[in-house]
Amino acid sequence: METPEVEQHLTATWPPVNWRELTVLVAVSGGTDSVALLRALHAQRLAGAGRLVVAHYNHRWRDESDAEAQFVDQLCRQLGLPCVEGHPRNSPTRRDEATARRLRYEFLRAEARRLGARYVAMAHTADDQVETILHRILRGTGVAGLSGMPRVRPLSTGCGLIRPLLGVWRNQLRAYLEGLRQPACEDPSNSDLRYRRNRIRHELLPHLAKNYNPRVAEAILRLGQLAADAEGALDAAVEQLHRQTVRSEPTGVLIDCPPLAQADRHLVRRLLIAVWIERHWPRQAMQLGHWEALAQLAQAEDFGHPVRRTLPGAIRATRHDSWLRLDELPQAKDSP
Repeated sequence: METPEVEQHLTATWPPVNWRELTVLVAVSGGTDSVALLRALHAQRLAGAGRLVVAHYNHRWRDESDAEAQFVDQLCRQLGLPCVEGHPRNSPTRRDEATARRLRYEFLRAEARRLGARYVAMAHTADDQVETILHRILRGTGVAGLSGMPRVRPLSTGCGLIRPLLGVWRNQLRAYLEGLRQPACEDPSNSDLRYRRNRIRHELLPHLAKNYNPRVAEAILRLGQLAADAEGALDAAVEQLHRQTVRSEPTGVLIDCPPLAQADRHLVRRLLIAVWIERHWPRQAMQLGHWEALAQLAQAEDFGHPVRRTLPGAIRATRHDSWLRLDELPQAKDSP
């Protein structure tokens, strides 16, 4: 019997390691994309000795949340896979996407560390990549933002976050599940037009496809791939600058500013973004103007007195003498 296309893609795009011998934590919400990822991973792992563990985070902000958690648990029982569930300590009073994302990733990092997982797999698709790039264009972005979500990135020490389905379209995943006769949950909030991403999915992209380019999604995806290639060419320079100037401390980060004075402004902005990624600080609200102002602060002449700025995500920047200190303010860690 021929291996389904989705499973072939997953095997072809996974990092070149014997991943069937590793522990992989797969994030499953119960929706079509994550259920398809789980079924494909399970099918490909049957011959291996590694562990596949399912992680479900129950935000508890919709009436359907508990039913979705039960669905994921039952699916794991059918597949013979262990399942871990997380949830916020306090029931949220409203839907806060940024806080929910932070709590979800904190849960995934903690479970990956506890289990010794080499990868955390997430079910972002080609559709998600297109929506992400458009969202960033509308918000204001540079070349880094145009590259979209990376296929693999560090999540924590010794563990990488991998998105093996970024080259697969959502309709392919639906067809894959139909072939398996595998049901999935439908999140009604995905149709709620109060959220910009949903308006991009249900209004903007169909409008562009109908009136400008019927293959606009593929064009945007290609743009993201080209931007990612361009970004990769700058990685070595940024890494060298990082080694030269950045010092991590328990309470934050210190940046030695004199070596940055003559550096290209774009490299300095990329260096600052790399610091944000390392510290797992929220970047959703950081726009080009914020990165530019922070880069100017880093490249300015020595200050004889402290100059402070508070940035989105409750990050405080303090420039004093030749050093720029970045700290996370305590309220950024509060639970909903």
